[in-house]
Amino acid sequence: MTMVMEHKPVGEMLEAVPRQPKIKRSQYQANGRFPIVDQSQSDIAGYTDDESELYQGDLPVVIFGDHTRVLKFVDFPFCVGADGTQLLRPVAGNDIRYFYYALRNIDLANYGYERHFKYLKGEEVPVPPLPTQRRIASILSAYDELIENNQRRIRILEDMARSLYREWFVHFRYPGHESVPLTDSILGQIPQGWEVKKIAALLAKVSRQGKIKTQDYLQAGELPVIDQGRELVGGYTNDADVEYSGELPVIVFGDHTRILKFIDFPFACGADGTQLLRSNDERMPVSLFYYTLSAIELSDFAYARHFKFLKEELVVVPIAEIATAFSKRVDPIKRQVRVLQQQSDNLRRTRDLLLPKLLSGNVHLLPEDVA
Repeated sequence: MTMVMEHKPVGEMLEAVPRQPKIKRSQYQANGRFPIVDQSQSDIAGYTDDESELYQGDLPVVIFGDHTRVLKFVDFPFCVGADGTQLLRPVAGNDIRYFYYALRNIDLANYGYERHFKYLKGEEVPVPPLPTQRRIASILSAYDELIENNQRRIRILEDMARSLYREWFVHFRYPGHESVPLTDSILGQIPQGWEVKKIAALLAKVSRQGKIKTQDYLQAGELPVIDQGRELVGGYTNDADVEYSGELPVIVFGDHTRILKFIDFPFACGADGTQLLRSNDERMPVSLFYYTLSAIELSDFAYARHFKFLKEELVVVPIAEIATAFSKRVDPIKRQVRVLQQQSDNLRRTRDLLLPKLLSGNVHLLPEDVA
């Protein structure tokens, strides 16, 4: 039995939210006391130590990207970042998490860098009774909680791999290091037999691929699109002709964002500024190359191309035996990470398939579900 719901324009459901000061992107810090949330794809875009910039309204709040159309559910103290960040809360008598999912179900057209909030306010959303809203939100948020649990496990695994890298290749406390003397190099003392090389000298040629424009990204599809954004997957495409045809794994470097991604699954390249990297040296297998690149403190030249600066960086290249031993330790960790990523992808797909069915009333909720 289909549930009949009232529908209202989003604009009629909005509670007034006090205006907040917005932190300019140039003032974002890599670390700090308070997270900055803006209209970008990433959950947290940066940090600040300025307590006076904290959002002063009620929590939770929904963030809508006026230019990007990105939606975020924020239930922690934060500061508002950059231009185009709209703060939304529903009027009394509505569940804010349900409101967030209802907004996510809107297929809002992309008008480029135009302001989209005026279009969002004209869209209609179903407004069932409050108990039904809460039940729908509870069902959908259960998927998000499982996804977040996987993300926490991924962060722990990545921290383990990075710690191992620092121990072996920064502090040089690798297996058998006690019997290997240190010698002078341009980067200071390094183990005997190791080398210092420019990144440029380590890069293998990777065939160029077709790239999917941001406006052509799909919310779901056969092939994930990997770009230079903070999120692992920027979107999806069904165009098999643009699938990356080179060797996997491969490292994706964001020419503008400096973001690195370890990609070990079929994908398509997204947008501009996506560089694909592999090493040409057996002493720098792809997993070691990834963590070596990740350890580089590359200066931020804003929207400049950063790849030219990356290629000039000097790194330490170990002997093949140590490189192989590192890969044997880290590759199983990367495989565990991939399993968790796949689980999260499946959860997202299931949630996104269920979302419109719940909001349309096509999934029947038992009376006890909405009590």
